[in-house]
Amino acid sequence: MIEDEREFLATPEKGKVSALLVRPKDARHGLVLTHGASTDMRHDNLRTIAERMAEVGIATFRYNFPYMEHGRGRDSQAVCVQTVRSAVAAAREAMPGLPLLAGGHSFGGRMTSHAAAESPLEGVSGLVFFAFPLHQPGKPDTKRADHLKSVTIPMLFLSGTRDELAEMGLLRPVSETLGPLATLHPLDTADHGFKVLKRSRATPEDVHAEMARVTREWADVLPRVGAVSSPA
Repeated sequence: MIEDEREFLATPEKGKVSALLVRPKDARHGLVLTHGASTDMRHDNLRTIAERMAEVGIATFRYNFPYMEHGRGRDSQAVCVQTVRSAVAAAREAMPGLPLLAGGHSFGGRMTSHAAAESPLEGVSGLVFFAFPLHQPGKPDTKRADHLKSVTIPMLFLSGTRDELAEMGLLRPVSETLGPLATLHPLDTADHGFKVLKRSRATPEDVHAEMARVTREWADVLPRVGAVSSPA
């Protein structure tokens, strides 16, 4: 997998951050992808997601938040949201012609959803949440999902059935409340970091391959943002 190293301006105050572009020759979609709260864009989990996505024709533009790029305390939500917007703009330039998706693992997906809830992300047709962190471990709640009602594009939740940050008994009703814009795909025996119980897992399919396959199938039927319908 060839990773094209890039950088873009996250915010005027925080400066530039790094990004990695992976674009297979047969790419049909582009995914703007970011990391969890305590990892970065080079983490094995995010790299594996990018590899499996490339195998199904989805290019990825993964990037760092400023706090992880510069090794400082976590940025405010406002900074993270602006970084998401800047990343989407940079990805549009890096992946011309591809319909875009945006999301991330855990915290990164949540910040992407906040950005989309505040105002539409230009050129983005759908959001992909890799283990959306619905609540803190041992503190089941759904307040973190309140803003999702303001998102106006389709959302795909890829969530493990053993995820301690998203009890399925809470996440499923949240998804149902969001109506047709939300699709929930449970990942059998996977935890928040996508580790699975191989002996009891119902399918032999690799969990990262499963996420890529489901994302591709879901993305293939999304209406493209800004697309013009042909006359009848």
